[in-house]
Amino acid sequence: MSRSARILVVEDDHTLAELLVEELEAEGWAVDAQDSAEQALAIVDEFEPDLVVSDLQLPGMDGLGLLAALRKRHAPPAVLMISAYGTVERAVAALQAGAENFLTKPLDMDHFVLSVRRLVDNRRLHEEVRRFRELLDSPSFHGMQGSSRVMRILYDRVRQVAKADGAVLVTGESGTGKDLVARAIHAESGRSEAPFLAVNCAGIPADLMESEFFGHAEGAFSGADRARGGLFREADGGTLFLDEIGEMPLSLQAKLLRALQDGRIRPVGADREHQVDVRLVAATNKDLSEEVRSGEFREDLYYRLEAFQLEIPPLRDRGEDLEMLAMQFVARHAVARQRPARSISHEALSLIRAYPWPGNVRELSNAMERAVTFCEDEVVGPDHLPERVRQPRHDTDSADTADPLESLLQEGEMLPSLDELRARYVRYVLDRVDGNKRRAAALLGVGRRTLYRWLDNA
Repeated sequence: MSRSARILVVEDDHTLAELLVEELEAEGWAVDAQDSAEQALAIVDEFEPDLVVSDLQLPGMDGLGLLAALRKRHAPPAVLMISAYGTVERAVAALQAGAENFLTKPLDMDHFVLSVRRLVDNRRLHEEVRRFRELLDSPSFHGMQGSSRVMRILYDRVRQVAKADGAVLVTGESGTGKDLVARAIHAESGRSEAPFLAVNCAGIPADLMESEFFGHAEGAFSGADRARGGLFREADGGTLFLDEIGEMPLSLQAKLLRALQDGRIRPVGADREHQVDVRLVAATNKDLSEEVRSGEFREDLYYRLEAFQLEIPPLRDRGEDLEMLAMQFVARHAVARQRPARSISHEALSLIRAYPWPGNVRELSNAMERAVTFCEDEVVGPDHLPERVRQPRHDTDSADTADPLESLLQEGEMLPSLDELRARYVRYVLDRVDGNKRRAAALLGVGRRTLYRWLDNA
């Protein structure tokens, strides 16, 4: 889990409060204690408890008043009510008001801890289901999923470019979804009712490419027993998407440039030209400017294409989209393969966030398909992920990629004390999250008050 559960104890009996805190912290949960409902409400926004354990009888506002105030929150915590005056009527009143459980004093500590564990587990399951549903309900843009800032900018640029009618060059790393961007441009354009044809230039033999694009006349070459129109004429009025255009031979690039300039094509072996109206969208993961410098790509064709260029961000730069996409792929592959997986554990999500995903969305989809295949219950765990995701980046050779935890241990000549090691690790986590204390506290599995206390003592 990315963090332990946070539990807020509200009890004016200080001796009992200390005992409850001790028992709960021994279970690994982050615990805070307050002796009144008013003080509890004052820190609840900062502490963000998953569970509140509250005495029914409190000075000032009582436990039911605290429960009512907590229930008004956007994401109210679970509440376990305790009381030395336990009656059936009081228990019923607390449960009807929204408490998840009611225990009477004196508390049996084993039963108390078991009750807390059940509520924490139920709470976590409820939150995971809620988050899962939210992620699955995320809107898409012509099949593209993601609401990160970089993707919202891309969607806006697709809409803008679609209104023009010139050729478009879509660039980005392998697996980023260049075909989806091409389809989105077509769908947003005035050609959306006309054909959209997609072809991978690397998949066509060089000696057949001209005929494939521009067609041929009957008898133009051996095997041409009948005339063929070609992709440009089939896409007339619509959009032709040429993936991996960097693989197109130079000889054909000149003919493609002419088709873009005046809309005229000549089939192989034909005596006359045909006028076509086709919008070209090309894509590549190559640096075409470098290909131009090396003589592998025509400069005039490059400048014709790059007038409208869209760069798709890699998955590692898409922030919160990564988790949403992982969840969606789990759901999609689980339905397709009739597997039980419904969610991803916090431990597995931490590994997914840490991995750089060089193969981008395609690699993530394949990894989630593998995880769903090997997962025999409802939650995908670390063991279901590919080994490269579980143990990323151990094969690099630069000094700055050394194991950061080992580096923390090796600072100085002497082995650090536990307090010193904790201080170093807190600084390390803060550096990784750009000083965001909320995120750092969540990653460390403690409340922000605890984090602030550690920083003060460092």
